Amino acid sequence: MDLYGKSFLKMTDLSADEIEGLIDLSARLKDEKKKGISQLDYLKGKNIALIFEKTSTRTRCSFEVAAHDMGMQTTYLDPKGSQIGKKESIKDTARVLGRMFDGIEYRGFGQEIVEQLAKYAGVPVWNGLTNESHPTQMIADMLTIKEHLGRLKGVRFVYMGDARYNMGNSLMVTCAKLGMDFVACTNKDYFPDSHLVEYAKKQADITGGSVTLTESVEEACAGADVIYTDVWVSMGEPENVWKERIKALKPYQVNEKALSYASDSVIFMHCLPAFHDLDTTIGRQINEKYGLREMEVTDEVFEGPHSVVFDEAENRMHSIKAIIYATMKK
Repeated sequence: MDLYGKSFLKMTDLSADEIEGLIDLSARLKDEKKKGISQLDYLKGKNIALIFEKTSTRTRCSFEVAAHDMGMQTTYLDPKGSQIGKKESIKDTARVLGRMFDGIEYRGFGQEIVEQLAKYAGVPVWNGLTNESHPTQMIADMLTIKEHLGRLKGVRFVYMGDARYNMGNSLMVTCAKLGMDFVACTNKDYFPDSHLVEYAKKQADITGGSVTLTESVEEACAGADVIYTDVWVSMGEPENVWKERIKALKPYQVNEKALSYASDSVIFMHCLPAFHDLDTTIGRQINEKYGLREMEVTDEVFEGPHSVVFDEAENRMHSIKAIIYATMKK
């Protein structure tokens, strides 16, 4: 695996060997941290910029802790903390930041923004999330599956919910490249883009995996090793889409019935945050408007014995550390 000096933008850019290399490196760095082995000299003296046009708990904390563990300094730029895209173009911002920092993280909206940053910055750029792709989450997710199931190849992976955007896209491609059996289970109007499906199927033909799209929960979850979901409405989307999404996706809620079709050792995953109770402002607003106490996953499943969501959340930090290290360490 040789990713030094490269950007980390989307899963279609990576080979299966590179993905597996990042998963193994994540596991190694996690083991070192658990054993108290210092990593401060790994990238000591380096500086990275963290651009967040969309706020996040896990992504920000993961990048900051990962950087600090390896002796780096971070500068956090929130939506009000820079002129990016407002008074200054993406291209000009990239050329300025690239002269001050050794690496740049971007979390925001269109994929074209992070691609343009990478084109002009002259330093590694990492995609912390765009509307189309969420590659840093993928390494954490695959590490979590490997830790719990002991393998990736041949794993039956079911994604339930809206499969058209960053999570559905990235998981489908990643699973296909690793020889896993990916199933998107949702309303047909929420299937992934057909061109990306064809790309993933070609990758699966090479690796021995498969890609399936179905509207049947029973068919999708039969023998599943992993059942995964995400929020039905993403940050930045208008409130008026809630009613439409709830109606279309309610049959694809992850609940005990869905789990009953799966393998006895099935694990439940979610990239978080999750609307599984009324302990959030948005959760209470949804309840008041639509009468739902839970949305994409029931509290019973989220808090149940099959849930590994907090292992998965922790692994964001270890995997992001691996991505930074692999792209910055000579």
